Amino acid sequence: MKPTDEQTAAADAFHAGDHLALQAGAGTGKTTTLALLAHGTKRRGRYLAYNRAIARDAGTRFPTTVTCKTAHALAFAAIGHRYTQRLNAPRRPAWQTGQDLGITKPARIGEREVSQRTLSNAALRTVTHFCHSADSAITHHHVPRLRGLEDQPLHHQLAQLITPFARRAWADLQHPDDGKVRFEHDHYLKIWSLTEPKIAADFLLLDEAQDTNPVVEQIFNNQRSHAQLVMVGDSAQAIYQWRGAKDVMTGFDGTALALSKSFRFGPRLAHEANRWLAIADAPIRLQGSPQVPTEIGLVTQPDAVLCRTNVGAITEVVQLLAADYRVALVGGGESLRALALAARDLKEGRRTNHPELVLFTSWGDLQDYAGHDPAGRDLQPLVDLVDQHGTDAILAAVNQLTHEDQAQIAVSTAHKAKGREWPSVRIAGDFLPPRDSNQQDDSGRPIPRPIDDAEARLAYVAVTRTRARLDVGGLAWIDHHPDGIRTTNADPPDAADEQCS
Repeated sequence: MKPTDEQTAAADAFHAGDHLALQAGAGTGKTTTLALLAHGTKRRGRYLAYNRAIARDAGTRFPTTVTCKTAHALAFAAIGHRYTQRLNAPRRPAWQTGQDLGITKPARIGEREVSQRTLSNAALRTVTHFCHSADSAITHHHVPRLRGLEDQPLHHQLAQLITPFARRAWADLQHPDDGKVRFEHDHYLKIWSLTEPKIAADFLLLDEAQDTNPVVEQIFNNQRSHAQLVMVGDSAQAIYQWRGAKDVMTGFDGTALALSKSFRFGPRLAHEANRWLAIADAPIRLQGSPQVPTEIGLVTQPDAVLCRTNVGAITEVVQLLAADYRVALVGGGESLRALALAARDLKEGRRTNHPELVLFTSWGDLQDYAGHDPAGRDLQPLVDLVDQHGTDAILAAVNQLTHEDQAQIAVSTAHKAKGREWPSVRIAGDFLPPRDSNQQDDSGRPIPRPIDDAEARLAYVAVTRTRARLDVGGLAWIDHHPDGIRTTNADPPDAADEQCS
């Protein structure tokens, strides 16, 4: 295939030796472009992939002068192999590890009693957050926020309690042969990063840069003195901040270029995507391919249904199975099973260890939180589903899931759909509009709050997963929101494009 003008510009900048940040929109052929750069030079390079599957695929497309690995694979070769004995250690409950660290009793924070089990989980999650960061020591801001303790004074109390135990856990992890804390792959990556490693290469290609953890960003940027740096990604698809990822592209010191022509879909869908890109203030707008006739409208039997949350996915699975469809869940059903079991524990008067529900003492406590606390409204569909059908019906639905290659419809969260595409897609109803503000318009109607940037990016990911037809479904409210009305006529497809689509 003949390179586009944008791909040619990227190749020219690369061969000129520029450090390069390449914004690549949905379906614009970023891997093809990186392979084009690599095949045009005899220098030796490293391609840093987001996961092993991407690294394996890239290995078939890049020349032998480029080694395709994940950052974890590099860290394992350098340091991680010393911890093999601990990596293979059997799993043990977090509360046992917490007990070994000195967490032996519950603590009261505000009006909630935080169990020893929850404190132990929080201490280990604090270590995980630290490992994803570029920081050199564990501090209060690494302590996770727990539902029910969102207020800053309460979180500060939790952080003061947890931080010493997390530091004790990190000290335990420094021993290669034996320790109390289960050793994970993120641990040796962090240990390697603290040695300020030098990667032997003439150039480095960092893929999916918008989802890079700060620890990997730090390792990558530290190679600038001896290697040419190229990062590629889509800032508008930065949807993993909640687990420590950071969009490292917008602040990168280098030549900024873009790939904006999508080969996945046509102009009408590109126009819909651009509405969300404008709301997110993204640095790119997409052009659709006139040769791809993508439509927007109702879809009665989509190939995929994309949900905002796991709770929304449970709802869709139950409804589709009741309608006698063969249903698959992208990523498997274990997350839904865990949520249903947690709900059953609360219904039967037991506390649960599920991280989303761990601080609730009863089902009534959760019902009250979901119904009256703005922070809990995303849990209302779960409460409604359990109250209507019961947890046994949800567990039975999870057991009826089938493999994707045998399913009529795939259900996925938008997060798990990232990097995927289907012929037809319907957006589920759990993409909720922003709550109303305290202000009113000239007619006395409440004015909705602005659309959050993170929500706009997630919506952009969701609407760009289709090739042939999109049912905007649960995102249709954008047509009536002030931000959506403002962007309705932004970058409309021209008449020739309309005829092609």
